[in-house]
Amino acid sequence: MASLKSIKKRIVSVKNTRQITKAMKMVSAAKLRRAQENVVAARPYAGKLAEVLTRLATSQGGDGSPLMQARPVNRTLLIVVTSDRGLCGGFNANICKAAERFIRERGTDAGEMLVTTVGRKGYEFLKNRRAIHKNYANILHGLNYQTAALLAQETVEGYLAEEYDEVYLLFNAFRSVMSQDITLTRLLPIVPEEAEESENPPQYIYEPSKAALLEELLPKHIEVQLFKALLESVAAEHGARMTAMDSASKNATEMIGKLTLQYNRARQAAITTELMEIISGAESIKG
Repeated sequence: MASLKSIKKRIVSVKNTRQITKAMKMVSAAKLRRAQENVVAARPYAGKLAEVLTRLATSQGGDGSPLMQARPVNRTLLIVVTSDRGLCGGFNANICKAAERFIRERGTDAGEMLVTTVGRKGYEFLKNRRAIHKNYANILHGLNYQTAALLAQETVEGYLAEEYDEVYLLFNAFRSVMSQDITLTRLLPIVPEEAEESENPPQYIYEPSKAALLEELLPKHIEVQLFKALLESVAAEHGARMTAMDSASKNATEMIGKLTLQYNRARQAAITTELMEIISGAESIKG
């Protein structure tokens, strides 16, 4: 049986760990609220922009846009969004496994697979398994639209230069504190959603032309989709870390209870042994 000193040392160590996990949970809870507000604010704008693109595309205004034209796939770019820090449960491991599964399932259909990582954890996981095309680390802390716009511009420029023929985005979408959905979406070429048919569709007058509007809106659409995905990933990360730290705190409390019980039993056994030795010594003196 472990000594009283070692058990007491373990109890102190677990209590210190519990203080850290509780503090991390509180920090993540505060950051989650702000990140959730950002996600909720970004979703309507992204949805409306997609709706406008759908209207323009269905009116045959984007036939000449290279961002909407599919071409033979020789190289595919996969953008994998993870976090820069750990201690968030299976948040990073799940997205990295999904990336490997996507690469494996696509096989030769995707041609040469290029991987761009956003977040240090994804880079550390994939760098020894796949050749990394680009890595963007430490951009999620204090994320702003300009950062997402620069990433989108580089992606669009590479696509127009035919460095790759398809672009996919893989990230954790925020659903709730307890739930994050692994989401895979194709960024390029842009395929607008099918418009709902109506007996009396509204008529629009476009100024400037529909083609000019598309040329302006299509890169903006990529920027908005990337920005929304990064916001979703940040919120999902805080939710996952909050849940993981809550579970760690509960496990620490349970472990402290077991160690305390073990300490009391060991202490009782030590006292009993001392009493038996005293009684035995007294009996031997009498004898």
